[in-house]
Amino acid sequence: MLRPFRNLRRLIRIGHTLASYGALDELERFGLPPLALRLMAPFRRRDLPARPGERLALALTTLGPSFVKLGQALSTRADLVGEAVAADLSGLQDKLAPFPAVEARAAIAAELGQPIELLYRSFDDQAVAAASIAQVHFAVTREGAPVAVKVLRPGVEQLFARDVDLFLWLAQLAERLMPRLRRLKPVAVVRAFEETVRLEMDLRLEAAAAAELGQNFAGDPDFRVPAVDWSRTARRVLTLERVAGLPVDERAAITAAGHDPKDVVARAARAFFNQVFRDGFFHADMHPGNLFVAPDGALVAVDFGIMGRIDLTTREALADMLIGFLHGDYAKVAEVHFRAGFVPQGQSVGGFTQACRAIAEPILGKPLHEISLARLLAQLFEVTEQFQMETQPQLLLLQKSMLVCEGVGRTLAPELNMWDLARPLIENWMVENRGPAARTRSVAEQAAARIEELPAFVGNLEKAAAMLASGGVRLHPDSLAALGAGQPRSAWWPWALVVGAVVIVALLLD
Repeated sequence: MLRPFRNLRRLIRIGHTLASYGALDELERFGLPPLALRLMAPFRRRDLPARPGERLALALTTLGPSFVKLGQALSTRADLVGEAVAADLSGLQDKLAPFPAVEARAAIAAELGQPIELLYRSFDDQAVAAASIAQVHFAVTREGAPVAVKVLRPGVEQLFARDVDLFLWLAQLAERLMPRLRRLKPVAVVRAFEETVRLEMDLRLEAAAAAELGQNFAGDPDFRVPAVDWSRTARRVLTLERVAGLPVDERAAITAAGHDPKDVVARAARAFFNQVFRDGFFHADMHPGNLFVAPDGALVAVDFGIMGRIDLTTREALADMLIGFLHGDYAKVAEVHFRAGFVPQGQSVGGFTQACRAIAEPILGKPLHEISLARLLAQLFEVTEQFQMETQPQLLLLQKSMLVCEGVGRTLAPELNMWDLARPLIENWMVENRGPAARTRSVAEQAAARIEELPAFVGNLEKAAAMLASGGVRLHPDSLAALGAGQPRSAWWPWALVVGAVVIVALLLD
């Protein structure tokens, strides 16, 4: 009962902040009455940026860590906030003021159960990075290894729990009061956001993600992951091998160091392709602050709090979709959407094919280096209401990652297109997973699985035969009735086969 009042009070404060930054102007198209906007006008600051997205980004930064994360999530939702606002929000970074080093030291000692002097030979009190959830300090272990130590902000769990509850309450109201927004699944989006943040606040899970990604790229000369120091890692503390390198967006410094920006983009494209399609496990926050170019030219990633997973079926659908767009095969793109269930079966295949062409042709008619597949997919989402498509929350992190990777590629080598670089890799992957060899391998694997089950099956038949030989198994009439209740006739035929097999074996053994 107190929840609505608590959230309403918090909402008033948030509304005041948004109004002061002129960040509510875009809400009229979502149903906010113009009168409400006029009443909030006196709170508006002067000398604000002209673009709504820039004003919203400033307001979210002012509101704190939860809202910075929310803005990053909204940057993937051009279908919700519009193309221009999404582009401005994509620049939001977790660059916040650090909390005192004395609190960081105390948290580390409490989590690891030892004085910090026994854990590290030296510990730099100046944070090298401060984000919404944690901050990072450089240190040297007692064994002399240079490391980066990540520690959660004090009280961050309670702060996010309060704000996520507000977001969920608003999403539930939106679904109840604005039916046209239900297909966008605002509640599911908030739930996905909540799960992402929850996982991000357990640094043991981030350590596990780093270890898994590192294992996937073991021996790869183009992409590396720093090693985890498990002895100095706990729920609120993570210790990783320290990374040496240049931020991936510093083109001049990268060139001065003797690296070809084109090679860096090519390596980034291969790494992103391998994460998404080969492994189905990808770094979902690979902005320039989290990706470095090592002295040997390899890319090194950090910050593994936000990771994405995609199952094989979805990967195959995405590969088909991307290849279809790149080849201008819009019928194939439409067919993939229907087959994957992204578009309801009652919709027109021809109409959706036409919509795909209308979206893609203006983009694909440009030179390859101007093509943005992430933007293309975002524009595709804009026609989803017409075809009653539902939002796919599991793909939101991937769309965000695509936008970030494209931005890195354009900064380093604008004449290249990373998706064109990745196209042969995707096509080869499809051959490996869809071609004759893949089908033969699948049949062989299924046959091997059945053979492994055969001894257990024979053993069960022998037990059943023994039971029949000793007088059989008696079932109470009520049990028989319960087994048959609600079962269609077609559901009985597998059991008939099993019973028949048991009878045959019993006769043979008689």
